[in-house]
Amino acid sequence: MSAVKDLILKINGDGNVSGKFVEEKPNLLKFEAVVAERKAFLSRQKLMYKCKVKIDDDKKQVRYFEILTESGSGMSTGSYDSDDISPGFGFKVEKTKYVSGGREGSIEEQSVLFGKKYNYEFDYKKIREEIKNIAQDNGYTFEYVLRESSL
Repeated sequence: MSAVKDLILKINGDGNVSGKFVEEKPNLLKFEAVVAERKAFLSRQKLMYKCKVKIDDDKKQVRYFEILTESGSGMSTGSYDSDDISPGFGFKVEKTKYVSGGREGSIEEQSVLFGKKYNYEFDYKKIREEIKNIAQDNGYTFEYVLRESSL
């Protein structure tokens, strides 16, 4: 096992979020943590931070992918978009835009959008910077990718 992999596996979430890296496949590490959660009568929503790290020891390269995802279950009692609260039962449709070069928008933009809906203090940049520093300190290049399939 490489020293870079050992160091990354020791990284834990910050004080606001618990999580740790696990090896999903050889030289592919995964981190998942619940950043925020909302519970209401008969419904539940979670905001998750996910990242993956692919280590290529031959090329001395570390590739990094991260994303915020939202999941929900249960029934809604109207829409909860921004300030619009409607009576009755409803559902919400969300769209994601992809272009040929990959998804548009960075995790910073996602965080701003989700920050309007959830209150959280998770510093996702801290994990990225730790991995970048580990890679560079061990002579590896660090590459941030926008699509998980690019790992």
